[in-house]
Amino acid sequence: MTTTQPLLDIAGLTLELPGTARPLLAEVTLQVRTGEVLGLVGESGSGKSTTAKAALGMLPAGGRTEGRVTVDGTDVLTLRGEALRAHRARTVAMIHQDPRAALNPVRRIGDFLTERLAHAGVTDRRAARARAVELLGAVGLPDPARHVRQRPHELSGGMLQRVVIAGALAAEPRLLLADEATSALDVTTQAEILDLLRTLRAERETGMLFITHDLHLAAAYCDRVLVMYAGRIVEQQPAPALFAHPRHPYTRGLLGCSPTLGGTAADLRPVPGRPPSLAESFPGCPFAARCPEAEPECETWAPVVSPLEPEGGPVPNGPPVPAGEAACRRLPLAASVAPATHGATGASGASTASGASEASAASGAEAAR
Repeated sequence: MTTTQPLLDIAGLTLELPGTARPLLAEVTLQVRTGEVLGLVGESGSGKSTTAKAALGMLPAGGRTEGRVTVDGTDVLTLRGEALRAHRARTVAMIHQDPRAALNPVRRIGDFLTERLAHAGVTDRRAARARAVELLGAVGLPDPARHVRQRPHELSGGMLQRVVIAGALAAEPRLLLADEATSALDVTTQAEILDLLRTLRAERETGMLFITHDLHLAAAYCDRVLVMYAGRIVEQQPAPALFAHPRHPYTRGLLGCSPTLGGTAADLRPVPGRPPSLAESFPGCPFAARCPEAEPECETWAPVVSPLEPEGGPVPNGPPVPAGEAACRRLPLAASVAPATHGATGASGASTASGASEASAASGAEAAR
């Protein structure tokens, strides 16, 4: 059950690095509430992992930062020393994409977990070892007492991912940051890990920021989804609405180049061009050079986030229904001709998204269920 009080609140976060032509992050704003799963999707280099690391206070050294990052009411960007270490050890935990990179190959699984527990305040070695066995059992590993004595090379990829999740849960954090936590796993193991995370989130009322390249998986697994491009949030909607009625051309492009059950290679429409590097700047919309719907005015239009009306318009005499936001100059025009625009664009469209929805997305989304 979610609450209205944000657990993670990022407001207007901008990060500029020396020697770059544009900000690494530009006015990023998002919220994660207790018990909520917020999806963050986009191409590599869009700023997803950097945004997540802001919740840990792990932004690149030497950068100039503006905006606010609070976790459970604490301003993370002002934390230093012991307060920052305590925040990283107890309040927020990150699950990385590659579990082998997170584990020391010459140390035992039990050492990895007891070290995490020591940072969380469990100093008694016997109690820490017992808690490590309990954590491995909680994440579904059989015979956990044996696994605490093993080293990483003795476990499969799926088992190691469970170990990393156990380490993340050691201090019972309020917020989990899952950075491509299942992308290196086969579909069956992915489904088991996603189901485990769903169960643990419900039991512990933990908020989660779920980073993935798979828009279909995000739509099936998350409560809300945010789309990032070139360090900016370009669209955010409730997951079903984003999947069925994407409003930003980039979101439609991501859906259009994603395979669906029953689809063919001819149905895939790659997003043209490539993502911009930090050496490239643009006075207007950062997606204009790749957008099939771009107009000359887009090249000088500074991105502004606009609220979205629910599909079909507001309910007469009814309460306002939040439908998300998007940053596109053509949104007012697109809203007035939405069916024609979705059907004609070369970057997916409503018909493509609806067809993908009926097919339950690709195997990742099917696994999430």
